[in-house]
Amino acid sequence: MKAVILAGGKGTRLKPYTTILPKPLMPIGDMPILEILLRQMKRAGVDEAVLTVGHLAEMLRLFFQDGEKLGLSITYSYEDAPLGTAGPLSLVDGLDRTFLVANGDVLTTLPLANLLAHHHLSGAAATIAMHRRKVHIDLGVIEQNSDGHVTGYIEKPTYDFMVSMGIYVFEPRVLDYIPANAYLDFPDLVKRLIAADEIVTGFPFDGYWQDLGRADDYERAIEDFDRMKAEFLPPEAPLIYSTNGASHYAAAKQA
Repeated sequence: MKAVILAGGKGTRLKPYTTILPKPLMPIGDMPILEILLRQMKRAGVDEAVLTVGHLAEMLRLFFQDGEKLGLSITYSYEDAPLGTAGPLSLVDGLDRTFLVANGDVLTTLPLANLLAHHHLSGAAATIAMHRRKVHIDLGVIEQNSDGHVTGYIEKPTYDFMVSMGIYVFEPRVLDYIPANAYLDFPDLVKRLIAADEIVTGFPFDGYWQDLGRADDYERAIEDFDRMKAEFLPPEAPLIYSTNGASHYAAAKQA
């Protein structure tokens, strides 16, 4: 199975760290955040990964090279100009079967094999891994109608949202909705799919998820990985996704 990992962003919210390092190379414990994700993908049956790169691309290429040390085939797709989150997919060759897409800065215990199996069984064109987030507003929220009249007043409410985890499963036909070498973000791609009556499904996950959006997120991720390393990278035999929608544990063979 092939995966596309979006690794071309500048990581501006993580400056000054990302002035000298691309965000996917930010260290978490004893390895970069992207290496953790690649190891998880391999465990789920991914054998080929394409890194879409731009900012500090050569550092990523120097570190991961052809992927041999991780037991994967790694290639690189270069963006001459920023193409958003979905646009880079138009430059990747060989996406002719179900494929994974992920941001290169996600730390999660999401079981990717389960996500893939859910996608296969749903018959969807696209599946979005989702996580519930509660947002507390420490202010009084005023509700108004179109005339500007106050219709409600909520003191310090908490709202629940299902948010994208930055991990997706796509069928090849999704590429028909992405213009070649043009800027497009995932929210706009999803809207195009829905408008075309394609099925877009969500895979809810209530376990650990953190992206490296800000410095405090990064510091928290370092602490969490140190405390939960066995949950992110279990030592047992790999969980492999199979093309018929089932998953199974492959028996580990000792040399």
